[in-house]
Amino acid sequence: MPSSLIRRGIWAIGAAVIVIALVVATLPLIASTRIVRDRIAWEMSAWSGFRVAIEGSPRIEVWPTFRAILTDVTLSQWTDTETPPVVEAERVEVDLSAMAALRGDVVFSTARLVRPTIRVQRTPTGLFLPAVPTGGRITRSIDTARGVVNADPAKPNLDKLPTDSFGTVEFRDGRMVASVNGKDVEILSSLSGQATWAAMNSNATLSATGIWRGESVAVDAASEKPLVLFAGGLAPLSLSFKAPPATFSFDGTASMSENSYFDGQAKFSAPSLRRVLEWLQAGIAPGAAIGSVSISSKVTATAGRVKFENTAIALDNNPGMGALDLSLGEAQPVISGTLAFDTLDLRSFLSAFTPLAPTGAVGPSDVDTSFADKINLDLRLSAAHATAGPIQLADVAATAQVKDGLSVFDISDASAFGGNIQTSLRFDRKPEGSQVEIRLLASDIDGGAFATAAGMTRLVPVGTGTVSVILKGPGRTWNSIFDNADGSVSATFGPGALSKLNLPAFLKHTEQGGFFALDDVSDGTLPIDGAEIKASISKGVARIDKAEANSAKYKIWLSGIASYAGRGLALSGGVIQPDQAATQTNGQQGPNQASFFVGGTWSTPFISPISRGVSGE
Repeated sequence: MPSSLIRRGIWAIGAAVIVIALVVATLPLIASTRIVRDRIAWEMSAWSGFRVAIEGSPRIEVWPTFRAILTDVTLSQWTDTETPPVVEAERVEVDLSAMAALRGDVVFSTARLVRPTIRVQRTPTGLFLPAVPTGGRITRSIDTARGVVNADPAKPNLDKLPTDSFGTVEFRDGRMVASVNGKDVEILSSLSGQATWAAMNSNATLSATGIWRGESVAVDAASEKPLVLFAGGLAPLSLSFKAPPATFSFDGTASMSENSYFDGQAKFSAPSLRRVLEWLQAGIAPGAAIGSVSISSKVTATAGRVKFENTAIALDNNPGMGALDLSLGEAQPVISGTLAFDTLDLRSFLSAFTPLAPTGAVGPSDVDTSFADKINLDLRLSAAHATAGPIQLADVAATAQVKDGLSVFDISDASAFGGNIQTSLRFDRKPEGSQVEIRLLASDIDGGAFATAAGMTRLVPVGTGTVSVILKGPGRTWNSIFDNADGSVSATFGPGALSKLNLPAFLKHTEQGGFFALDDVSDGTLPIDGAEIKASISKGVARIDKAEANSAKYKIWLSGIASYAGRGLALSGGVIQPDQAATQTNGQQGPNQASFFVGGTWSTPFISPISRGVSGE
C-alpha cells in the first residue's frame, strides 16, 4: 500500500476524532447558550399545560448521557397566580437529544423529578387529585381524541388520534400534600415510580410506590389505548393495588367519561377486614377481629351502581358463591344479593356488621353498631354446614340486614341438636344506648346436646323437646349481653332421662343429713316421663318459676335463682312420690320424700338437706 494513502487515512481518522472531540466539547457550550433554561421551561410547559419556572441555572452533563440538570422547578396554573404551585421539585433531570441540541432544539425522552411535592385537592367523590391543566399538548391530544370518540363511540377511528412522541417521566422520593385549614397535610410520602408513554397513540404504563397512612403501597396501571380512555371512550385497563392490609386488581375495559363504566374481572383480598376498615378510616370503631376476606368476581360498574356476578367469596377460608349488587345513589351505600356457602363461621360473619368488643374490654357497655350508620345491607345466605362457636348447624337459611342504625341477623331455618333451630339477633342503636335482642326457638331437639352447648351438664333432661329463649337488654360483649338481659326461658321435654343423677343414692344422702356435692351422686341416670322448665330473666339472673321432672315413681322439682354472670345457685327442691303428694297435710312430708337446698356454682353444686318438718314445695 503506498505510503501516501496510509498518511491520508491517518489524517482522515485524526480529523474525525478531532471533529467528535470538538462536538463533545462544544455541546455544553451550545446547551448553555442556545438550550437555555427558558427554552427547556417552554418545552415542559408546552407538554404539561402548566406554567414552568426554573430558578437555578441549568447544568449540562455529557457523559454517560447528555442531559440537563435543573434545580428549583415549579409547575403552576396559568390562570391562578395566588395559589401554591401544583408541582415543586428540588431537581429535574432531563435526558436530551445531542443532535437536536446541535440544531438548537430541545428534544427529551426522559424527565426525572427528584423529591417532588405534588399538591392535590379532594374531589366530590372523596379522592385526592392534582389540579387539571388548562392547556398543553397532552390536554389538546385528549380533546382531539374526544372528538374521535364522539364521532363513533362504539368503534373510534384510531388512525385519527394524535401521534406526538412523549416519553418517560420518573419521580423519586416525592410526596403528595393537601391544604387543610390553610396548612399543608401530607397525604402520601416516599413516592417513587415512573410513567411511560412513548407516543400519544401508543400504550402507557404507570408504576408507583409510596407510604400511605403508615403502610407501604404499590400501584401498577396499564392501558393499550390510554388516550381513548382519557377521552371518555371504552379502552382496556389493568390495575393493581398492593399493601399489607389489602390487595386489589382489575383487568378488563373501562371508560372515564362523565358516566364512568367498568367491565372486567376484579379481585380483592385482606388478611383482616377490620384492619382494612381502620386503615381506610371508615369511621367504624375497632371491635372483635374479623378474619380474612377474599373476593373474586365479574364486575360491571356504571354511575352509582356496581354488579358482582359469579362472585367467589371466602370468609376466614370458608368459600362461597353468589351475586351482589352495590348501589351508591342513596345517602348510604346499599349492598344486596345472595351468597351460598359450603361451610360458614357465623361468628366471623356476624362480626362483620355487628361488631362486639372482645370480652374483657373496658368502657361503656354499648355494642358498637356504628357500622349500621355507614351502610345498608340486605343479604340472603345459605350454608350446607355452619358453626357458631361449638354449635354445629346444617342446611342453614339466613338473612342479614343493616339499615338506619339497625342490624338484624335471622336464621329462618337450620338443623341442629337433632332438630330444627330458628333464631334472631338484633342490634338497635337508640339515643339512650344500643339495645340487643336475642330470640331462639329450638324444636324437636336433643335436650342433652343443647344443654351441653349452653354450658349445663347436670340435671339436664336428655330427650326430645322444645326450648324457647327471649332476651333483651344493653350489651357490649357477648357475655355482657347475657349479664344484663331481661327476658324468659321455657322448655318442655318428652320421655327421656335426667343425666348424672343416682336418685337412690341422692335420697340416702338426704336421709343421712349433712351437705354433700352433687358429684357424689352423679354416677347414674334417672328415666323420666317428661320435664318442664319456666324461668324469667332479670339483669342476667334467672328466677326459676317452675322446673319439674316426672318419673314413674317420683316427681322432682326445683325453684329459686341462678346467676349467669357469677354462675351462682340458690335453689330449693324436693323429691316426692306422685301418689303421696296429695296426702301431705300440715306441711308434713311422706316417708319417701326429701327436701333440700342447692348452692355453690353451676360447675360445683352442693346439696344441703332440709330437716323433716319443713315444707318442701
